[in-house]
Amino acid sequence: MLAGGTSAAIALLPMLELNYAKAATVSEDELFTERISYPGAKGMMQAYIARPKKEEKYAAVMVIHENRGLNAHIEDVTRRAAKAGYLAIAPNALSPLGGTPENEDEARKLFTKLNNEDNLPNFMKGFDYLPTRNDLYL
Repeated sequence: MLAGGTSAAIALLPMLELNYAKAATVSEDELFTERISYPGAKGMMQAYIARPKKEEKYAAVMVIHENRGLNAHIEDVTRRAAKAGYLAIAPNALSPLGGTPENEDEARKLFTKLNNEDNLPNFMKGFDYLPTRNDLYL
């Protein structure tokens, strides 16, 4: 009975796991989006940017991700902020380690290898990057 229960649980697990791509609520087609790089504390940082399509100046919002990295869900949150009328930037904290892997468990493991002293400055450098854009309202 235990083997049958375990087998059933293993068969059902993929159906219960989150699928961020299917959960997306705002498509990239509705907005202007891009992937950028900016200088971090000790190397380049990658970030995802979204804003309304109209070329104007927008107030900025920084989207900070959890320990799963800059994944499809965080990109969707960034697009939601853009749909609300903001220039949204989502830096990838895992940039110094090669970026966010596809597998969530691998991303969580990478977080333990981040240099905590550089992490906050890496995000703060994103604020230094923003004024270099023509679409930021100052």
